[in-house]
Amino acid sequence: MMWLYVQRPLRFFYFLASSSDLRRLERGEKEGVAQPSVDSSTMGRKDNDCGSWRDGDDPKTDLHTDGQTGRFDRRAHRTATETDNSPEDDSLRLESALLGDSAVSADDDGVKRSRKGESVEDDEEEGHLVYHVGLVMKERYEVVSTLGAGAFAKVVECIDRDKDEHVAVKIVRNTECFRDVARSEIAVLEAINSLDDDNRFACVRMLDWFEHEGHICIVFELLSLSTFEFLRRNEFLPFSVEQIRHMAFQIFRAVCFLHRNKLTHTDLKPENILFVCSDCDYEYNDETKRKLRSLDVKVVDFGTATFDHEHHESLVSTRHYRAPEVILDLGWNQSCDVWSLGCVLMEFYLGRTLFPTHDSKEHLAMMEKVLGPIPPHLLKQTRKQHFVHNERLDWDEHSSSDDYIGKHCKPLKQYMQRKSEEERQLFDLLGCMLEYDVRRRITLEEALWHPFFSPMRTQKHQRS
Repeated sequence: MMWLYVQRPLRFFYFLASSSDLRRLERGEKEGVAQPSVDSSTMGRKDNDCGSWRDGDDPKTDLHTDGQTGRFDRRAHRTATETDNSPEDDSLRLESALLGDSAVSADDDGVKRSRKGESVEDDEEEGHLVYHVGLVMKERYEVVSTLGAGAFAKVVECIDRDKDEHVAVKIVRNTECFRDVARSEIAVLEAINSLDDDNRFACVRMLDWFEHEGHICIVFELLSLSTFEFLRRNEFLPFSVEQIRHMAFQIFRAVCFLHRNKLTHTDLKPENILFVCSDCDYEYNDETKRKLRSLDVKVVDFGTATFDHEHHESLVSTRHYRAPEVILDLGWNQSCDVWSLGCVLMEFYLGRTLFPTHDSKEHLAMMEKVLGPIPPHLLKQTRKQHFVHNERLDWDEHSSSDDYIGKHCKPLKQYMQRKSEEERQLFDLLGCMLEYDVRRRITLEEALWHPFFSPMRTQKHQRS
């Protein structure tokens, strides 16, 4: 079967970033400088009581580095931060996804965990709610444990006394800018609930929201581990092609649903894709090699989701999943989600990130190593002309950075581990998703009809 894609007219949105636009405070970058910080995902503009504006990288990236080179190394960091897999630890749903980008993730320092019977005290001056296990909010939600803590909010596990079920409640800091972000997220989640009232698409469900002592609290269904956290706990062993197909079909349908309703997620990454249930069997009695019983997943974290008619910040997405048009400041549309998902699928396939860098120019050079030269017409249009020389990426091929890229990156098809038909289909799909030019990049609507998903469409038809 020959795979065809449709070339569409260019749809760019040009806007200047505004440091006063607090809705995007979780994003940003000071070009060429990585700022080590738990809250390293905030933008490099100014400091205020909403948090520091720093590099636009994901919090985990600055913490997962090699001490000598400063290079990103998840596998090495895992051994230094692995927590004991006690029953309590395995049951934690500790996800930065519900906290926003600046959250402390499961393997970051500073995470506060609680078990039943323990109190949790926080600095009221920071705007976080001072609460304890057993606290009842809205005369309904009883706190039983802390799931995560970040600059934007804390997430607690609660018992919903009305329904006798466990839920996750995000308690947002009582600061006006964070309240604005929370209101925006609630608006998006309410739209998703309304547009998908029969819960056909794999987006996390908001069950309720309320205010408690001046804090906006958002109630979510309680999900399990993120795909990144599962990889971390599973020795970063990659997912199989069949597992990737099953998860990707759900994710693509969910994000395609968003796109059809004029929404762009803007922050798709393994941390924001959660398993509904991460119960595992262990292969060959090896407790470090986990095999999932279910591959059902959901997309979470709509704090920076943007409607087509809304202001588009110039800088979006977490570093490793950031599209070239965003780095080059060309404007972006829903196709930036497609690029991010291409990077996510490669991470599922490799067990590591495709572009392990903190620096924008190095990031672009990695893209060229994997995907070939950036088209000259895009470099000609960019506002980042310090990246360009003679209509080519201004890159020193004799630098230590180039040596690093040579060790960690290679042409896309060379990553293919076997020459099976299903892998050829996967890499054909990835090539369509990782197109520099958004006019040539496949849409998710088109991607769902790619031959790679033929088995999933057949199964869906048989079930219906």
